[in-house]
Amino acid sequence: MRKISLWLFIVTFTVCAARGQDAATQQQLDKLSGQIQDMIETQAAQARRLDALEKSIGDLQEKLSQPAVNNSASADDLKKLAEQVQEIDKKRQDDNDLILKQIASLGKAGGGLTPSHRTTPTVSTNNSETNATGPQKGYDYTIAAGDMISTIAKAYRAQGVKVTSDQILKANPGLNPNSLIVGKKIFIPDPNAK
Repeated sequence: MRKISLWLFIVTFTVCAARGQDAATQQQLDKLSGQIQDMIETQAAQARRLDALEKSIGDLQEKLSQPAVNNSASADDLKKLAEQVQEIDKKRQDDNDLILKQIASLGKAGGGLTPSHRTTPTVSTNNSETNATGPQKGYDYTIAAGDMISTIAKAYRAQGVKVTSDQILKANPGLNPNSLIVGKKIFIPDPNAK
């Protein structure tokens, strides 16, 4: 009986040990199964990301294969534009020269006479408040029809008074060179007389 009890004990022990190992093995299998499931889900997520990246790359390749609509100019475009600007400038200069020649021929045809309202300026001292720089020597001038500041200055320079349009405007504050009033007296400074 002892032998049978011993055998029974060994068989019971072996069965219990086997069952215990089965439970531990089952836990390990469950753990591994869970990890495998996590890896499969991660792999699926990575596959979705790869698909999205492949689509993005395909879109970029498609954009690169299409002709580019570009708002910037190439070096050749800039060179052509510069040549066109130079041609236009040359034509403008030629037109300016032609206009000057026609003005000169008109001046010769007119006999080069100065308008009758231009008389020899008389020297006077103007202490009026219209003189911005204070009392100085110069000339009083009455504006006539068709006068411009530049033509008045030119007429005085022809008489030996070296005055500029800017000097006339500075000596007459408030004078609008684009709208001269006929009959108004203005002061023409004489830069040489101090």
